[in-house]
Amino acid sequence: MRTVIFDLDGTLADTSGDLIASANACFTGLGLGEPLDPVADQLTAFQGGRAMLRLGFSRVRPEADESDVDAQFPLLLKHYEAAIDVHTVLYPGAVEAVEGLLSNGFKVGICTNKPEGLAETLMSRLGVRDLFGSLIGADTLPVRKPDPAPFVASVEQAGGRVDRSLLVGDTVTDRDTAKAAGVPSVLVTFGPEGQGISRLEPEALLHDYGQMCDVAERLLGR
Repeated sequence: MRTVIFDLDGTLADTSGDLIASANACFTGLGLGEPLDPVADQLTAFQGGRAMLRLGFSRVRPEADESDVDAQFPLLLKHYEAAIDVHTVLYPGAVEAVEGLLSNGFKVGICTNKPEGLAETLMSRLGVRDLFGSLIGADTLPVRKPDPAPFVASVEQAGGRVDRSLLVGDTVTDRDTAKAAGVPSVLVTFGPEGQGISRLEPEALLHDYGQMCDVAERLLGR
């Protein structure tokens, strides 16, 4: 069965605003203000909570070390869980693209480096969890992307076959995951890197979700 697996942050949804707000809440709690910008620091937001904390500390407390990051990380997750869908929106056409894939016989799922519980909460809050046959998060297995195991699990949980699957993402992590799994990667140009993502030379670029079905048919056949 042909299967399309999606990354979540920066691919299906723009989550950067809520991610950055959660990191800024940590710095505010330390009396350090809000050092992260929701627009300029989007790319860092999609690299994870610890990356945001490191960047913020580099601006307001340069002497901070990894122990400071580790101390704030659980608080960041608490802030994020409490306000996970304040600013987050699905990218235009994402729902229609997934529905189009399903109506054309594809299986669809999610493979993300967001903790599984948070990913489940977010997709449910956005009202689209039922569209996806699988959801594998950063802590579902002992390993995470770019290890291929979470991708393989997401394909199998969705009811598909790895040899007839592809991964849609927005970062080098997704590109490396697809390579490790031996499947095509499709990278979106409307994510945080924009057109610059073409430097990774994926099997296809996705400029608009209206192209999703055509790209999947081209890469996986009919």
